Amino acid sequence: MSKDEPVKMNDVRTIEKSQSCDLEQSIKSVEESLPESTPKVAVEQSYPPDIVEETAEERPIGRSLQRLDSMSVDMSYEEGSLRSPVICVLGHVDTGKTKILDKIRRTNVQDSEAGGITQQIGATFVPQETLKAQAKMVPEFDAASLRLPGLLIIDTPGHESFSNLRSRGSSLCDLAVLVVDIMHSLEPQTIESINLLKQRKTPCVVALNKVDRLYDWKGNPNKDIRQTLKLQQSNATIEFRERVKEVIGHFAEQGLNAILFWENKDLDDYISLVPTSAHTGDGMGNLMAAIVHFCQTKLSKRLEFKPALQCTVLEVKQISGLGTTIDVILVNGFLRVGDIIVVAGSEGPIVSQIRELLMPHPLRELRVKNPYLHNKVVRGAQGVKVVAKDLEKALAGLPLLVAKSEDDIEELKEEISSALKHVLQSVKLSERGVYVQASTLGSLEALLEFLRAQKIPYFGINVGPVHKRDVMKASAMLERDSHLAVILAFDVKIERDAQLLADELGVRIFQADIIYHLEDAFLKYREELRQKKRQEFAHLAIFPCKLRILPQHVYKSRDPIIVGVSVEDGILKVGVPLCVPSKENLFIGTVASIEQNHKELQSVRKGSEVCIKIENTTGEAPKMYGRHFDYQDFLVSRISRETIDVCKEYFREDLQKSDWQ
Repeated sequence: MSKDEPVKMNDVRTIEKSQSCDLEQSIKSVEESLPESTPKVAVEQSYPPDIVEETAEERPIGRSLQRLDSMSVDMSYEEGSLRSPVICVLGHVDTGKTKILDKIRRTNVQDSEAGGITQQIGATFVPQETLKAQAKMVPEFDAASLRLPGLLIIDTPGHESFSNLRSRGSSLCDLAVLVVDIMHSLEPQTIESINLLKQRKTPCVVALNKVDRLYDWKGNPNKDIRQTLKLQQSNATIEFRERVKEVIGHFAEQGLNAILFWENKDLDDYISLVPTSAHTGDGMGNLMAAIVHFCQTKLSKRLEFKPALQCTVLEVKQISGLGTTIDVILVNGFLRVGDIIVVAGSEGPIVSQIRELLMPHPLRELRVKNPYLHNKVVRGAQGVKVVAKDLEKALAGLPLLVAKSEDDIEELKEEISSALKHVLQSVKLSERGVYVQASTLGSLEALLEFLRAQKIPYFGINVGPVHKRDVMKASAMLERDSHLAVILAFDVKIERDAQLLADELGVRIFQADIIYHLEDAFLKYREELRQKKRQEFAHLAIFPCKLRILPQHVYKSRDPIIVGVSVEDGILKVGVPLCVPSKENLFIGTVASIEQNHKELQSVRKGSEVCIKIENTTGEAPKMYGRHFDYQDFLVSRISRETIDVCKEYFREDLQKSDWQ
């Protein structure tokens, strides 16, 4: 492509202008905003002279887009060339997902994670040279036939990869690495991940991790894992085989065929198990080789590079010196400095202009604050940090679109709005529940899934910082169900005026960076409130019971009445008022004490025979056994609609299903 030949962006999508965005910034001003130290990349880019001469104030957005089309940028690509596959790492908590990536990168990202648990997505590019170096000990690996430019690996919390890597309803993940702890086999979140893989029809390779935990294991990361296994003592080999057999059996229970990778002759029907140790490095080369082999043999058509833009926002982050930036996964197509972009925002679509495209050095994550490489143009697949204005309210989890003409802006804006609306409306809300706030759509969906599992209802959701309007919405629960007047804020900032309003109204805000901590805090708060309410309403909690008088055990017939009874149904507690239904619900008094085998009790259930003392609390003349009632009459607790409601609300767990009948 010659320097003077204009680039055709027919395959690139677009989006529009929000009133808050200054989209009249010229390409010249974008260039001037770059640091002087920005390294020159091997991409030629020149601008027509009139772009330099015209100021941003004089040029409307349409002209800005025209100038972009006239720019000369080398965006050529070889027909049929492959892009880097997007690899998602899935698995149960603590199986070693991030540790495996740390071993590949030779870094220690996990120490910087909240609680050692991955809370957000990180994208790491593993270049071709590294793949060749790490897989060189694998006999089947042919470095000369390696066509992949590298691997773009996403380390993500469980199923959130599929929630956050959403591109118009389909997953951006090409291949999943499912990490399974060989010592624990398939765990709950592993099974969740398997179900998601089935649902998305996403192929996977299994990293059978923590083989170093096998008894008397001797590691050697520089050898093929098969050679390492041959060098083990017999007890380690026997344990390895037994545990592999167990894992294969558990996969079969999930309807999947799994087999050790060197025995796998059918990649369509069998999942490859690659023994690894993120701790010692054993099997890491085999894992890389297995990924490359699968991608080049089974995914080559899917991995052909396409110029049409396919880009998803992963995270919105505040970076010192850069302002608010967005981390994106660019799967296909190109992004250029100066492109007009449209992304979803908490208050509607945001239109802005790319000022800088920053990429981490190879083998570094987007999450980790390393010095970035500055680029004028980026080709997929890559993880890219986009610097642009007015991104403070941008939302993660939806596509980033690029406008090629002014006419596209409204259409793309509507596309983004409808995509966000569809996601939020697909969430089923309860009439009563907590208010849930999260930093991204993916983390919101993960948190809602967690709440559903814990049977915690939610009536409102939002993405982004907690504002006053969120507190007002949550306060609606104060009248309906005060213990649900709560905002669960996951990985988001709470505005100061929102916190002040919450304190004033009595709305509790729980904030945490780890979902489990958020749940623990809320459940503890809910239990404290419940105990407080139980104490407050204890005098109104009258439990249903039915008593039969034992005539041979009538010790005192009047004030107080002391008789032996058999509990025919329900639960008898001290303090329960009793009446005689066969005598027009005659009220005879309240149970003052319960005794069995000379031992005082507070409550007894159906089937018990006890002695009770009934004191006169009727406000009338004491009732007498033998005159007002006798052993042929049943005694029942004197309940009302109010007492039933109190039992349902605060003492439900004290009652069995039969007690309500």
